[in-house]
Amino acid sequence: MDKIAMLKEILAQNPTDAFARYGLAMEHSGRGETETALAEFDRLRQDHPDYAAGYFMAAQMLAKVRRNPEAKARLTEGIAAARRSGNQHAQSEMQALLDDLEMED
Repeated sequence: MDKIAMLKEILAQNPTDAFARYGLAMEHSGRGETETALAEFDRLRQDHPDYAAGYFMAAQMLAKVRRNPEAKARLTEGIAAARRSGNQHAQSEMQALLDDLEMED
């Protein structure tokens, strides 16, 4: 069984499993399936709005495919989520990427 099938099986039993949803989004991202990955990151954000890594990885993927306005929006949301959850490390990483993207404009 491949990773995507395994993660989908986990999610079929527990649709709000944050780690499995994040893993599924990352697998699609790694395969270059941007829209599918974004849909999974969106679901993760709906179910777990303070899961900072989801915002950061979605933003990195968007920046990689040169969708900078969308990446910046994800980073802004992610920074707020990191603040709410007290995740200083994630907040500083996202702020650094946001600063880099703003310098590119």
